[in-house]
Order: sequence, then structure tokens, then C-alpha cells
Amino acid sequence: MKRFLTLCLVLVSCACVSVYAQKGLPKHQQDWAKFYRYEKLNAEVLASGVRPDAVFMGNSITQNWAKYNPDFFKNNNFVGRGIGGQTTSHMLVRFRRDVIELNPRAVVIMAGINDIALNNGKITHENILNNIISMCELAKLHKIKVILCSVTPAAAFRWRPNVDFVPGDEIIRLNKMIKAYAESHKIPYVDYHSKLVDEQKGLKIGYQKDSAHPNTLCYAEVLEPTILPVINKVLKTKHNYTTPIPKN
Repeated sequence: MKRFLTLCLVLVSCACVSVYAQKGLPKHQQDWAKFYRYEKLNAEVLASGVRPDAVFMGNSITQNWAKYNPDFFKNNNFVGRGIGGQTTSHMLVRFRRDVIELNPRAVVIMAGINDIALNNGKITHENILNNIISMCELAKLHKIKVILCSVTPAAAFRWRPNVDFVPGDEIIRLNKMIKAYAESHKIPYVDYHSKLVDEQKGLKIGYQKDSAHPNTLCYAEVLEPTILPVINKVLKTKHNYTTPIPKN
């Protein structure tokens, strides 16, 4: 009887996989964690033989940073590995491919805003933090220095207009948890939030592309000058390139 039930389960699983495969879904829908996204670029980094000084792991905020201000990454031997819409669960799953295998000297983690926005369903702040902790522990295991960053402010999520909570409050609560963990484990914590938050607990108007995303000026004037000294201290390097401030 047990063998029969096991066989049934196997057949059902195979059928489900077959049906899924026959749908002909686009590649980006088949790859939940988006391992493919940086597959080619990761291969190029490894082929170069140059060890990155830092990999920036994150979501669209990190992705846009590398897109809008590429010279900051290129001139400092940094690698951007942000993917829009991703939660800490997505990042944890791809952490080996996009961070560990590149063998950087440090990893800069800025994550959590999409968890708060419920992009991957309901999740507690404790579990968001647990995902971040797991990334930190993996990095340490592989002799990669860790730098944790605050979640940047957001008064609203344009892709989640009907949330029944105040995003700014939830971001502040998560940042307190990340900071407490960082301090208790002697991990550098970079506080972007206090430099960018306005009276409504959102992103300052002059620094926003929209209510949750920094603009080019924000990266050049705030994020880059803030993170660079921390990386230099952690790695004992002398990086000094920040993107020139855009002229209005």
C-alpha cells in the first residue's frame, strides 16, 4: 500500500511538472529567484580573474544605482547585483550564485522594502530579519565581510496602492531590528534612512524618483558618499570615486 501511494505521488508530481513545462512560460516566469539575470555578467567577473572589492546585493534600488551611476561601480571595483521587486527570500536563494561564487571581499546588503510591500506575500519583520541574518552568516562562513544598510524611506508603494498600513512606520521598525542585529554582531550598519526621511516618514522630494525609489542625485549626493568611507574602513582601501553631482 505504501509503495502504491508513493508511486501515485511520484506520478502526480511528474504530471504537474509536465503540465507546467508544456505551458511554454517565458524564462523570467520559470526562474523564481532569477538566477539567470546575472548569469552572463557573473561569468565575465569570474573570467576576468579580478576579485571584486564589494558586491551590492539588493532590489530595484540597488539595481537602479548600478544602472544610473555605473562609473561608481566600475571605478571602485564594485559589482551591483540588485533585482527589481525582490524580497529577502529571493535574495537569500540567489546569494550563493550572485555573491559567494564571485568571492568578493565584502558584501553590501540593502533589503527588506519589498517584503514590507508584501511582494512575495505576508511575512513578519522577524522573518525578514532572519533572511538577512542567513545572508550574513553565509557571507561570514565564506570569509566575506558584511555591511548592512538601512531600508530607505517610503511613504507609499506605487505598486501596492491599497496597503492597510503606514509603510514609513514599518520601515522604521525593521531598520531598528537590522541595526540592533548589526550592533550585537559587530557588523557595520549604514544609516541611509535618517539622511533621506522627511516629516511624513517618506523619501525627501528632492531625492526621489517616485515615493519609494531614489533618483540619480540621491545616489550621487547621499548614498555614495555615505557608503564609501564604510567600505574603505572595512577593507582598508582608499576608494574615492563618487559620481559627479548632476547639474540641474
